[in-house]
Amino acid sequence: MKKILFFTALLLLLTGGAAYAQTTGTTLPMGIRIQMDGAATPQEASKSIQILLLLTALSLAPSAIIMCTSFTRILIVFGFLRQAMGTQQTPPAQIVAGIALFLTLFIMMPVWTKINDDALKPYMAGQITQEEAFTRGVVPLRTFMGKQTGKEELKLFVELAGAKPPRTLDDVPLQVLIPAFMISELKTAYQMGFLIYLPFLVLDLVIASSLMSLGMMMLPPMMISLPVKLLFFVLADGWSLVVRGIVQSFAT
Repeated sequence: MKKILFFTALLLLLTGGAAYAQTTGTTLPMGIRIQMDGAATPQEASKSIQILLLLTALSLAPSAIIMCTSFTRILIVFGFLRQAMGTQQTPPAQIVAGIALFLTLFIMMPVWTKINDDALKPYMAGQITQEEAFTRGVVPLRTFMGKQTGKEELKLFVELAGAKPPRTLDDVPLQVLIPAFMISELKTAYQMGFLIYLPFLVLDLVIASSLMSLGMMMLPPMMISLPVKLLFFVLADGWSLVVRGIVQSFAT
């Protein structure tokens, strides 16, 4: 709301200034100049570096959402569901990505709430340092990724990194845990996609066999199987079943 009022006031100021210039014949300065001065003290240089790092972190935030959350698994499972039903462009990719994003917010909300309570709020209140805030904030995310990471995938990346076998999850560095988590998410998503494919594959086989037995070899099976699969999916309340399965897969 403050931003809206600010831009409204700025627009009125510019409009009034232009009208005043037209009536009085004067010109108003409208140029904006950005100037970068050198840091006078080490503290100013440190703040500039912190701002640069913050902007870099914000630019990498979408990648972090994809890599370190449930977004990857959800999006791949929905992609398998759309292909299994035979509706290649329905629902559109934007809608699928939007559903995956909001399901990610729903699943990851306890993790982000804990990060906010343990790290962000104390840091904003000046109770802890930036390094301590980062250390506290990583713990809930590390716990989430550790629960979803398979032992084989974790062992693979530990061996590739040439590190010693970790005793606990806290001993696993993030550069090892994150790719192991991503590979585990791909593996789990493909397993769920296979289970989703099975009932639709059975329907395709039954309808194709029925058409062959009736002598309708020139009729494409997709013309019959697609409405049957849609009807089957709607009657079985498929969206609720798929979403329930995805959410419960992160509870284990």
